[in-house]
Amino acid sequence: MSAARPLTSLRVIAVTAALPLLLTACGYGSNATDDGKKTEVAADAKKLSADEVKIGYFPNLTHATALVGVQQGLFQKELGGTEIKTSTFNAGPSEIEALNAGSIDIGWIGPSPAINGYTKSEGKSLRIIGGSASGGVKLVVNPKKIKTLADVKGKKIATPQLGNTQDVAFLNWIADQGWKVDAQSGKGDVSVVRTDNKITPDAYKSGSIDGAWVPEPTASKLVAEGAKELLDESSLWPDKKFVITNIIVSQKFLTAHPDVVEAVLRGSVKTNEWINANPEKAKAVANTALEKLSGKALPAGVLDPAWKSITFLDDPLASTLNTEAEHAVKAGLLDKPDLKGIYDLTLLDKVLKAEGKDEVDDAGLGAE
Repeated sequence: MSAARPLTSLRVIAVTAALPLLLTACGYGSNATDDGKKTEVAADAKKLSADEVKIGYFPNLTHATALVGVQQGLFQKELGGTEIKTSTFNAGPSEIEALNAGSIDIGWIGPSPAINGYTKSEGKSLRIIGGSASGGVKLVVNPKKIKTLADVKGKKIATPQLGNTQDVAFLNWIADQGWKVDAQSGKGDVSVVRTDNKITPDAYKSGSIDGAWVPEPTASKLVAEGAKELLDESSLWPDKKFVITNIIVSQKFLTAHPDVVEAVLRGSVKTNEWINANPEKAKAVANTALEKLSGKALPAGVLDPAWKSITFLDDPLASTLNTEAEHAVKAGLLDKPDLKGIYDLTLLDKVLKAEGKDEVDDAGLGAE
């Protein structure tokens, strides 16, 4: 089995300083927070095969399934007497490390860290067991400097990190335009400036960058600063869908506690159903959860457009993850990976069938 080239060994050039590489779909730093939070459980609630399940996710809108499901008690309802313990992360690598160490059992995470974690462990660490969100990524630019897509050539465009999901997508888009950029340095017909999302708005205001290919809510934060949306990445994908957040599980935990994993998946499916049936309420719940985790809610001018661009769904969109891996290989950031076995959708399909929903496809990458 081919292993991913260790992207963490590459240097990331930020606007103000060299930053550690964070292979994440939408990272805002590198530290994990053990919330120590356990949802209250009824005294007579029946436990499943584990006393507790430790789940991890990011305090981001693209992880709203986890935010809302925990906040509304929808996961706990399915788990009965098995308690939920939550941890939040600001970067994919730290969440993968926590999964490998047993600090969490199940996590919401972007495609790039899932691919990297799976290949670096030679297929032994994790499985993707479900989908959570699609979309929520945009190219936003300074309208005074960039009026058309052709104007992007010669400009300075930020992505979150070298080799992360958005960085790979932007490099692939650049190649499709017939332009040349050295993937590792970011130099060429376009200057790709790797910038942590939390400082991208300041970089834009200072003029250090002319635009950014970034996830929500960073894209909407830039628009609030005067940037203009030039391209929604969803327009580049079949059916305008591509994976931005998956659900992963430790293979050890999956083997030992399939009933717990199934309960979490059932909670996820019911949470997504509730989100889609009650989008305004769900948006408010997600923002309340963000405020509790970060100390600050998103203003309506950022929250509303960001929320609209994200689709919450159960399908992991496996074919798009495979395509994203191919884009990373084409850019020279990843050795060709063997992703066979990265998915195990057995329990998800069981839950979906019980809910009267269609089963989902693993694109030939399922575990045997």
